[in-house]
Amino acid sequence: MRAPRVAVVGGGIAGLATAALLARGGARVTLLERHDVVGGRAGTLEVDGFRFDTGPSWYFMPEVFEHFFALLGARVEDHLDLVPLDPAYRVFFEPDGDAPAPAFELSASPGVNRARFDAIEPGAGARLAAYAADASEAYGLALDHFLYTTFERPDRALSPSVLRRLPRLAGLLRESLADRAARAVDDPRLRQLLGYHAVFLGSSPYRAPALYSLMSHLDLVDGVQYPRGGMHTLVEAVERLARAEGVEVRTGADVAEIEVAPGTRRRGRVTGVRLASGERVAADVVVSAADRHHTETVLLAPHRADLPAAAWEQKGPGISALLVLAGVRGELPELAHHSLFFTGDWPANFDAVLGTDGPSDPRGLRVPDPASLYVSRTSATDGPSSSAPAAPPGHENLFVLVPFPADPTLGADAESQRSLEALADRYLAQVGRWAGVPDLPGRVVTRRVLGPAHFATELSSWRGSALGMEHTLRQSALWRPGNASRRVDGLYHAGGGTIPGVGLPMCLISAELVAKRLLGETSARPLPAPLREGFLAASRRPERLHPSGAPAVVRR
Repeated sequence: MRAPRVAVVGGGIAGLATAALLARGGARVTLLERHDVVGGRAGTLEVDGFRFDTGPSWYFMPEVFEHFFALLGARVEDHLDLVPLDPAYRVFFEPDGDAPAPAFELSASPGVNRARFDAIEPGAGARLAAYAADASEAYGLALDHFLYTTFERPDRALSPSVLRRLPRLAGLLRESLADRAARAVDDPRLRQLLGYHAVFLGSSPYRAPALYSLMSHLDLVDGVQYPRGGMHTLVEAVERLARAEGVEVRTGADVAEIEVAPGTRRRGRVTGVRLASGERVAADVVVSAADRHHTETVLLAPHRADLPAAAWEQKGPGISALLVLAGVRGELPELAHHSLFFTGDWPANFDAVLGTDGPSDPRGLRVPDPASLYVSRTSATDGPSSSAPAAPPGHENLFVLVPFPADPTLGADAESQRSLEALADRYLAQVGRWAGVPDLPGRVVTRRVLGPAHFATELSSWRGSALGMEHTLRQSALWRPGNASRRVDGLYHAGGGTIPGVGLPMCLISAELVAKRLLGETSARPLPAPLREGFLAASRRPERLHPSGAPAVVRR
């Protein structure tokens, strides 16, 4: 019998990872990427000798990366040169007047951080330690019981240890992350330090459940690392692994439709995909790692979609972003590798970006001014002596991310783009003023400005969102859209639009969850590493690989 044919739509990190795992499983995998290069949101751009990561820039959850590489018989250290960052990041607070406010640095040393919390609020250091311990416990619980499950059998996640913690978990689901931070510390600045992680979830600390306080484990306990050469080196590594497993990676291949034939019990069955060129790629299994809204409303016929257009009216896309990629003359020691800028009126800032009643209704959203924002200076680590410098000698590179309303009209035409350019000027001036670099805007020698329209057109992102569907309670865990179609046999989903969520580690886990679906594996445990080659031949559900139910041939 022939090996199953799998078509993976989208060459972002989730698509590449899924393709690699299923090829190792014995499938003949073709990955189809619309652009000329793979990477998706985790892109890279080189301009005038400057190199910028255009998407994710934080290397968090190292155990997830280590496990994924191990599934393919590989080691992270053989593909990435990881550098611990100390400070992990620097925080600038909105000044009260013209002079910059004192900055805060999060150290790689927990003891130093406790002392710095105490210096701002006596007694806060001990409460920080307790908060971090609670975050670590919740993080371990999530890894062990919730992140690696497909939720096909939710009861499989309810181990005795989970049941013992149910009352506490229920409390963390009822309150917001902002409320949880407020119970730990009183100073508004320290509360911001414990709540900013919500932005990584496309949300705000006032909307994300307190359960996501577990993310404080990542910076307070794990620390922050950076792969030399930029985050895109991770994409390159996963692409190498996929090709080594036999994946055919096709770029410039724009998928226009997922083809579905009539099946049984009023369900359809995938037969392949059709490209915009008219070419048809036959497949027994299709995995869409494209934007979930695009998959459901464009690639599928309405009667085949689990989430047709009307269903999205009750969902929230989360934040978008204004990206300013700036090459700067001279050194910028005032900025760390990662720098965060927090406004004094945080609730108003998030209301501007997400709305008071949520982003399902775009009316009332507005661009923030001033803005809480993030700046990455990878030239701080990939400097002139690096094997892959991020900027020419005597220069620095800045990646400025301003959380923005999810409005795809922002930057959609020449007039709107000019407005974004003017906003970029203001935000660069804000960074310079708060960080004590008043001449920063005048030192910019090259730049690119990308807004929500970029995400909508280049990434087919729903409403131009930057990260994907917002992580509110109703859009997290088992309430997040699942990874197996309810109406089309053989159709699966990977990436930020499905379980477990957004971000590079979650996308790698989503790839593994597709493999678990095909295997009929309903446990909450990660798959054993390394994966046995041809493992799909052992699937308890061969009908999910072949319409006839014929088992897959093991590829040696």
